[in-house]
Amino acid sequence: MSRNRATWDASECALVLVDYQPEMFRGIGSSDPRMVETNVCELAKAAVAFDIPVVLSSVGVKMGVNQPTIKALKSVLPGVVEIDRSSMNAWEDENFLKAVKATGRKRLVFCALWTEICLAFPVVDALEDDFEVTFVVDAVGGQSKEEHEMAIQRLIQAGAIPNTSVAMVAEWFRDWKSPLAAKGREVFKSLVTEHREMHANSRFQSPPDGYSSQSEMM
Repeated sequence: MSRNRATWDASECALVLVDYQPEMFRGIGSSDPRMVETNVCELAKAAVAFDIPVVLSSVGVKMGVNQPTIKALKSVLPGVVEIDRSSMNAWEDENFLKAVKATGRKRLVFCALWTEICLAFPVVDALEDDFEVTFVVDAVGGQSKEEHEMAIQRLIQAGAIPNTSVAMVAEWFRDWKSPLAAKGREVFKSLVTEHREMHANSRFQSPPDGYSSQSEMM
């Protein structure tokens, strides 16, 4: 596997999004679920703008247990087919794995709910299979701060690279004169503005009503 540069160019990456479903947002206890939603949606917008392939997966929808991916995320990914699974570890699902390999990219940008399960499991397996992985810390969340932070430690020790949403979008283009920057300017501006507003408020908010559900499944 080539490791020619430490920074990650958009042309090298695939964005992998796992289990951004109402039930999973409802279970986030480590951070503000609204900020997680904003960050993952803006990353998805940037991926579309930069022609980065996206793999989107859900769990338990066909089983009738969970609802599909939230509408806010699906709406910014036109044409991306949601891959539903029964397995907690997406890497163990044949269709998911085929979709990842079909991107032709060896550098995977992972985001998933929850950090300790649906992010940690496939990331450590992807690393074992000789993919490079970075994960976007503020676009994921765990059931508690302790579970989230322990999973982050596990991922870093396994060799995955932590990043943040603003830094990831900036890393994808890196030059304000590049064609990618022109395409992603509005995404970057929107993301920075949302972050400033969040830090100004400096408080968590409850998930919106649409996140309510009778059941939860990972």
